[in-house]
Amino acid sequence: MVSTDNYWRSVFTFLAIIIMGVFAQFEWQARDAFDEIKIKYDKVTQDNCQIQHLGDLYLPENTVSHLPDIKEININPVFPNRTALLHLHNMALSRAFFWSYILQSRFIRPAINDTYDPGMMYYFLSTVADVSANPMINASAVYFAPNSSYSSSYRGFFNKTFPRFAPRTFRLDDFNDPIHLQKISTLNTFSVQDLGSIPSNAYSKDYSTDYYKINEWYKKWLPDDVENRHDTKTTYDIEIRYANNTNETFTFHGPPGADEIPGPVKFTRPYFDCGRSNKWLVAAVVPIADIYPRHTQFRHIEYPKYTAVSVVEMDFERIDINQCPPGEGNKDPNHFSDTARCKTETTECEPLDGWGFRRGGYQCRCKPQHRLPSHVRQPFLGEILERATDEQYYNGFDCLKVGWIQKIPIQWERAPPYIREKYLDRYTEYRNYTTGAGSLHTDKINADQVLNFILGVSERTCGDYHEQDLILRGDIAYGARQQFENEAKMALRLANFISAFLQVSDPTEVYSGKRVADKPLTEDQMIGETLALLLGDTKIWSAGTYWERNKFTNRTLFAPFAYKKELNTRKFKVEDLARLNKTGETYLEKDFFRFLKQRWSTNFDDLEQFWMKIRIRHNETGEYSQKYEHYPNFYHAAKLEHGHWTVPRFDCKGFVKKWIITYAAPFFGFDSLKAKLEFKGVVAVSMDMRQLDINQCPDDYHVPNAFKNTHKCDQSTSYCVPILGRGFESGGYKCECLQGFEYPFEDLITYYDGQLVESEFQNIMNDKETRYDLFKCRLAGASAIKAQLFLISGVLLTLLFFMQVRH
Repeated sequence: MVSTDNYWRSVFTFLAIIIMGVFAQFEWQARDAFDEIKIKYDKVTQDNCQIQHLGDLYLPENTVSHLPDIKEININPVFPNRTALLHLHNMALSRAFFWSYILQSRFIRPAINDTYDPGMMYYFLSTVADVSANPMINASAVYFAPNSSYSSSYRGFFNKTFPRFAPRTFRLDDFNDPIHLQKISTLNTFSVQDLGSIPSNAYSKDYSTDYYKINEWYKKWLPDDVENRHDTKTTYDIEIRYANNTNETFTFHGPPGADEIPGPVKFTRPYFDCGRSNKWLVAAVVPIADIYPRHTQFRHIEYPKYTAVSVVEMDFERIDINQCPPGEGNKDPNHFSDTARCKTETTECEPLDGWGFRRGGYQCRCKPQHRLPSHVRQPFLGEILERATDEQYYNGFDCLKVGWIQKIPIQWERAPPYIREKYLDRYTEYRNYTTGAGSLHTDKINADQVLNFILGVSERTCGDYHEQDLILRGDIAYGARQQFENEAKMALRLANFISAFLQVSDPTEVYSGKRVADKPLTEDQMIGETLALLLGDTKIWSAGTYWERNKFTNRTLFAPFAYKKELNTRKFKVEDLARLNKTGETYLEKDFFRFLKQRWSTNFDDLEQFWMKIRIRHNETGEYSQKYEHYPNFYHAAKLEHGHWTVPRFDCKGFVKKWIITYAAPFFGFDSLKAKLEFKGVVAVSMDMRQLDINQCPDDYHVPNAFKNTHKCDQSTSYCVPILGRGFESGGYKCECLQGFEYPFEDLITYYDGQLVESEFQNIMNDKETRYDLFKCRLAGASAIKAQLFLISGVLLTLLFFMQVRH
């Protein structure tokens, strides 16, 4: 009986310990700012959002921190966890520039009446392309102020406006959609609506009133009440040269300039998109300018005014949060600052990218004069700390104090000849090296000589080189696909739009009532779209839309090409490359055009298919919306990997005299019989190669990187880690100590900076004073071993002394 009682008592005790261990695992974690936001985030759902208090539909403004600032884009590096937000910023800016341009472009053709404005399908398909080409973007819209949108989509509608007009596209979850029998979510189905087609007394559906609740994006810029002066809108100058060699300078009013306060782009607080996509979204908002009102014959009352806003949105849960404490490189406001679990006595926090709205997106690095324990290889991951029990947390995740710290030497000396020879034997490419263009054609390149050649070619000196020397190997621009991905998506967006318009919009279609079909794409629309790529993204130096022969309406050749001469400017140039029609000079002979034309000449099976569910207004006044009955209501377009990246080249005879890398995306439409798809042309953007960060760290043998393994870290005690933002120069890395080694010097960092390492390496190569041989990590714990050796030797000497005295 006693033994049975003991047995059950033991079982009960064991179960109690297990239960307490499970429920008390995270007891050491106090409630913080993340928990407060998570409660608000989970509180609002699709079912209850209509009855929630207005304040509960918004999260605090500082929940999205470190927003891209257009004033710093070309100065400070944009980190990987903010590239999606930067693309959101650029997309909204690009679309606002286009709509501002095209709404005012009637002044280029003053004889053309209101039918020159884009039709409704142009607006709809434009917002669809914004979302289809960008997986991180969830929705795109253009919201017009009341009675501000003129349209060419209705007969006899001259100089009249829609009461409300707001084309919007958002991405649907098509998991249960009957179109896709596979029951797989493709993210290629879009809901397209005109949010302006509402009854006149439906105030809760009117996005321009306070009853709409979630229209903070509208209130950022609208209504635009201009007082006193009429010249308050920023102007941009476009020099256009047409195919017939006629020139024109067109000045239009657009969004505020980058140098103005507050700048062109405003971000909203995270808000719950109630009754629409029913998700938490963050929006970038840019105003669209127009000359309003129109056609009054009195120019003194027609003045530039913000008549609409471009709103591009992304999921809040995809935006990385920053849990690290505020500091010099991590400035407030940030709602989640100092919620990381790093042990501040011995470690410091460093954010990671790709974690979104969840805990653990950081790592805990050792503080200066500390090192990792010998059994730990990498910094402590935040996710591991967040999941740890209290016992694991309090007994681990600490760095050890470095015992004996060395002073950085003040006096430098020339290295002895045998030391210099040792490094010359290790880096043989520095013993007998080739300069100039020949440095690219050695077995193992000398990175410094290659960079000297590339950086030495300029607009003034490029004529001194052979044309082949100005075309580099593709592996010189390793990393371009990742670092210029946002710019490639801008080109893909325009290619997708042209594909959608050519396949879905039919100019010959006849509707009942007063509705008329959209006109074919016009010359000014294509010039505006091409120009918007340049205006929306400062990394793009030139952009072109190249149409195949006889594929553009009433034109044999047509290729609007926009470019800029300097970085921060409001003056841009546009050339129609159809003007250059000599044999061998036409744009049809460009490498990327010929490559994509050959690739997509016959087989289109690999193209992506995008489905649309469109609801348009019933009539001009838009009392209600109706389903757009049309077949096909889908289109085929290219994905990012269907485009083509060119090798770097210096275009000495071109318009942009820089080392450029070009990305080109194809677009498609139906043939004359509407029987099958055919290749229609290419959209291409070019970026300055010197804005790339080169990677000198080791990598797998199959990685095509010309600068691979050209770092100068001591490989026996340290390893190479790339650093962002150093540009197309050597030294964009740091030498971190290997497991079991420690940084020995009294310093504010725990690694050797690559730029310093490269500089000192050049000194030893040039036989100058250097300290390169000191850039090594020390065996961890060596200082303690040294102290123990001193103690042991002291004890031994003492024993020997007493033994001699006794004898």
